[in-house]
Amino acid sequence: MAQPVTVGLLVRLEALPGRESDVENFLQQGLGIVEQEPNTVRWFALRFGPSSFGIYDAFPDDSGRQTHLSGQVGQALKENTGVLFADPTVEPVDVIAEKAPV
Repeated sequence: MAQPVTVGLLVRLEALPGRESDVENFLQQGLGIVEQEPNTVRWFALRFGPSSFGIYDAFPDDSGRQTHLSGQVGQALKENTGVLFADPTVEPVDVIAEKAPV
């Protein structure tokens, strides 16, 4: 049975002109990082449109969320802001219901 989640993050990224494929590659590489984070129990890289991307991830508690934000993914977001994408928006969310994977 999947570990239940109570909190998450919704991150929105707007690729700089001509950097769309680089942002897509950045997100694909992010999967390898979050697979090493035991408290990041759900993670999705998203594309909303030609240059709009996002990440949704979920955690069992706020401690897991804070560990994630201060880890490698948070650092990678900072390092690539202004290089691959404009300032990302990072929205903490509370999960009120979920259909957990089986």
